[in-house]
Amino acid sequence: MKIAVTYENGSVFQHFGHTEQFKIYTIENNIITASQILGTDGAGHESLAVWLKQAGVNKLICGGIGGGAQQALTAAGITWYGGVTGSADDAVNALLKDSLSYDPDARCSHHDHDQQGDHPHHCGHHQ
Repeated sequence: MKIAVTYENGSVFQHFGHTEQFKIYTIENNIITASQILGTDGAGHESLAVWLKQAGVNKLICGGIGGGAQQALTAAGITWYGGVTGSADDAVNALLKDSLSYDPDARCSHHDHDQQGDHPHHCGHHQ
């Protein structure tokens, strides 16, 4: 199994569609056997689902994630866990122990409001 985490400086990056790097963990017998950081080569939003599927990813841990990306991941057969914050390594270990704190309703709806005005964009914290 492979688990990908949206990644920036050791932490879960908070905007799936703008992720520039994923940390991908190889799991065998519920133990991390390898990990690597891969760049997305400019892929974004829904196209990241195809990129992840091509990388052999089965599960994704991320912060905020839009509805289109959620649908694309589901269609690609990738189980996703949104609304996660903190250390990428800690998140994967928590998932392996069935103790990951995530928000199944995490939405990134930044397209619906003005990022420059009174409503700054904070993915991972939308309701």
